[in-house]
Amino acid sequence: MPRLNKYIASTGICSRRKADELILQGRVRVNDKVISELGFYVREKDRVYVDNKPVKPQKTEYYKFYKPAGYITTTEDEKGRKTIYDLIPQELHHLKPVGRLDKESTGLIILTNDGDFINEMTHPSIKVPKVYIVTINGKFTKDDAEKMLNGIEIETDSGEKKIAYAESLPIEIKPKTSIIQVVLYQGINRQIRKMFAKLGFEVEHLKRIQHATLTIEGLKKGQIKALKPKQVKELKTYIAKIKREYAQNSNNG
Repeated sequence: MPRLNKYIASTGICSRRKADELILQGRVRVNDKVISELGFYVREKDRVYVDNKPVKPQKTEYYKFYKPAGYITTTEDEKGRKTIYDLIPQELHHLKPVGRLDKESTGLIILTNDGDFINEMTHPSIKVPKVYIVTINGKFTKDDAEKMLNGIEIETDSGEKKIAYAESLPIEIKPKTSIIQVVLYQGINRQIRKMFAKLGFEVEHLKRIQHATLTIEGLKKGQIKALKPKQVKELKTYIAKIKREYAQNSNNG
């Protein structure tokens, strides 16, 4: 018998954490009774409702997608801009992206209906690495790399000031252009572009090539492909390892 929050998460509507909020808000009913206790267990014959709508567990699906430039990472846009769902088959429109890429950035996006997985992959405390190849309009130096590693203050979309960190590895350095591999463990919107701007550079091209253990290998621009069970297992094993390490460091701290 699964806990109620896990059952709700398995329907794909939200993560377990969000399901806890729904339960506490009195928006969840099992059979004819509103449930407000977080430790409630669902039996096989029980019927579960969220906001008076019946919900059932669904088969979890995991895909990788190569986002081209010119598309935003959202289901719909009030400004009428093109979204990644203009490229994705209609029968997969129920999938949600794990994180985002801005309009002009390209590369790997994971799509799934697994709310818990999305939460774990994007939660700031877990720090899942994302790897990018970035081309900038100038000569990147060792001093620039140290500044990125030690932290650069940037402004978020809400106007809040945050210290952004990134690991960088030069791939090709020329007087007027540089190609750099950048690794992020944070999830601030347009973080890489803002960090390079603070260093006096403009990002000419940005492509995500890896998220956790999954790479963009084998995909063409605009293509979507289902993950193999082995790939999903590797991702989840990796996330579990990071969570254990975080818990150990927290206990030791």
